[in-house]
Amino acid sequence: MSTILIIEDSLVQALALKGVLEEAGLTVLCATDGHQGLALADAQQPDAIILDLEMPGMSGFEVCRELKANPQTAAIPIVVLTSHDEPEAFMEILESGARDFVVKDDYAYNVVLESLNQVSRSATEKSVGVPLLEVADVAG
Repeated sequence: MSTILIIEDSLVQALALKGVLEEAGLTVLCATDGHQGLALADAQQPDAIILDLEMPGMSGFEVCRELKANPQTAAIPIVVLTSHDEPEAFMEILESGARDFVVKDDYAYNVVLESLNQVSRSATEKSVGVPLLEVADVAG
C-alpha cells in the first residue's frame, strides 16, 4: 500500500481529501503546517506529497523548495493543490520542484488521484520495479 502525505492547513480540506485517498486504497498522513510537513516527510518517506500553497508561517513554495533541497526527501514527488490559477503561480510551482499542480474546484480530488497515477507511471518508467502507487478509480 502506498503512503501519501497531505500538507494542508485547513483541517476540513485535509480530512476530505484524506477520505478520498483512503477510499482509493492509499495510506494517508496529514500535516497542518509546513514545519510539521517537513518533519513528517523526512521521518516517514511517503511515496508522494500533496501540498497546499497558502499556509501560515511557511508557504507551500518554501516547503517545496526545502523538500527538494533535502537529500532525504528530494525524490518524493509533490503535487500542489491550490486555489491559485494565475499563469505566474503555475510557473513558480513548477520551478519550486513540484511535479504537478491541481486547482481547487469541485473536481479537484479526482484530478489529484489522476495526478498521483501520472506521477506513479512517470516514476515507474524511470526505474525498473513496482509502481509507487496503485490508485483505484473512485470517480465513477
